[in-house]
Amino acid sequence: MPEISRFYGIIIAMFYDDHSPPHFHARYGGFKVSINIHTLSILEGKLPPRALGLVIEWASLHQDELLQNWNLAKERQTPNKIEPLN
Repeated sequence: MPEISRFYGIIIAMFYDDHSPPHFHARYGGFKVSINIHTLSILEGKLPPRALGLVIEWASLHQDELLQNWNLAKERQTPNKIEPLN
């Protein structure tokens, strides 16, 4: 699972050849969540509210890059790194 970004202890990653809809995974401590790229809604899992807010803020700034990475990962190509939230 390639890591594409990391900020404030949150790790953002995508699996190669993952199932639809387009999404990414976020981990924070012992929590894990999958987030739909188009709607920025939770598909599965949970994060503490503050961490989830940071992930959604970051994703809203980088939706186009996330979709490009989704397409790369579907083709088993290494996704690009995305700037962390500052």
